[in-house]
Amino acid sequence: MAASEEKLRRKVGAAFKMHGLLLRAEATKYLTEALQTANEVELEDMIENIIDAVEKQPLSCNMIEKSMVEAAVLECSQSVDETMEHVFNIIGAFDIPRYVYSSERKKFLPLSMTNHPAPNLFGSARDKAELFRERHIILQQRTHRHELFTPSAIGALPDESRSKFQLKTVETLLGNSAKVGDVIVLGMITQMKEVSTLISVALRMTAGKFFLEDPTGVVQLDISKAISFTCFTSSLTTLYQFHSGLYTESCFVLTEGWYEDEVFHVNAFGFPPTEPSATTRAYYGNANFFGGPSSTSVKASAKLKQLEEENEDAMFVFLSDVWLDQADVLEKLRMMFSGYASMPPTCFFFCGNFSSAPYGKNHIQTMKGSLKALADIICEFPSIHERPPLSESITEEFRQQVPFSVFTTNPCRVQYCTQEIIIFREDLVNKMCRNCIRFPSSNLDIPNHGSFPRSGFSFKVFYPSNKTVEDSKLQGL
Repeated sequence: MAASEEKLRRKVGAAFKMHGLLLRAEATKYLTEALQTANEVELEDMIENIIDAVEKQPLSCNMIEKSMVEAAVLECSQSVDETMEHVFNIIGAFDIPRYVYSSERKKFLPLSMTNHPAPNLFGSARDKAELFRERHIILQQRTHRHELFTPSAIGALPDESRSKFQLKTVETLLGNSAKVGDVIVLGMITQMKEVSTLISVALRMTAGKFFLEDPTGVVQLDISKAISFTCFTSSLTTLYQFHSGLYTESCFVLTEGWYEDEVFHVNAFGFPPTEPSATTRAYYGNANFFGGPSSTSVKASAKLKQLEEENEDAMFVFLSDVWLDQADVLEKLRMMFSGYASMPPTCFFFCGNFSSAPYGKNHIQTMKGSLKALADIICEFPSIHERPPLSESITEEFRQQVPFSVFTTNPCRVQYCTQEIIIFREDLVNKMCRNCIRFPSSNLDIPNHGSFPRSGFSFKVFYPSNKTVEDSKLQGL
């Protein structure tokens, strides 16, 4: 028995040391006793969950006290019994957990554990720069983990070494007076501004010139010969067609080409690689980056996954541009509720705009009346429970009639079992096309999800159990 306790004590100590943490003797003793009943299969996950809970606490140093470990164990034990609370949650934009990537510790830290200021609706110019800087850091560390950018193992075959690539910084290019060929740089596409001092100081755009920017500097781009590549093949320039997507100013891209005479000549460009959530969790544990009441990622929950697959009747109905001030829209909504009355969906998602007219002096009163009309229609069908921020003064009467409604932000996040969904209603296509550095070669590159009143009263139905989307449409009255 003593031998097994000593083995467990060493295992716990080693796990904490891997995260740069040291346990006090009493903390080690408490944790060893708490984990004695765990089987070998669950032990490692339990230790990792406890370490994640410890790291969420405001640590002043790497020495962990017994009280910190007790709080972490309590948090982990409570999370086991909260599964049913985690089935369905709506997370507003102001409730999303905020993490900052630490390059020194190579992990994400809660904002409260950093020297970053608290979020403020009225940010400064520095906050905007910080946003892009953090975005670059997140993409850079993720790209470095991709198989094409990880260093070759010692003793690897020559062919394997030749298929690897290395990211360079803008500073590396600017520091060379000679031609530099075959380089790949991750950066943000921008248009810089020049200062003219002829009569008065004025800012003007450098017409037709694009630049690549990263935290180390800015370099002018020549994209006249650029194509787009799909990340990632054995050669970044394998595809000779424009990659699906809209490349706009302020978007981050991987650029491949050569540098000469203070200009980066681009042969190909594409978006940074995506990464499966399972791969991300393998590096950063089961921290809940998405939001909601769960202290750990719901994607790691076997119970929620089973519930998700077994509940085949679950469905989400999405409508956009729900113009409540138009009589025909309200009639179509009544028809839709009538059709779903015998088998109500899990949730209706109504996205704005909720008025066909622009804002005016009577907008608040009109919106109150429109919501009252919608509430009256919903109350005609008792089996319908809508899960729809507007101001509370506008929605108060509606919420009294429809108590299960939720008015949240745009964008917002929805967590259903192990699935994480982002809802964002905005007419981005026109804005992105206006700011494209090169217009797409096909309409297929431009998504169009439709408007409820403008598309003949069509909408989307999502089935979480098999992750399929169904196009639906209301026929004539």
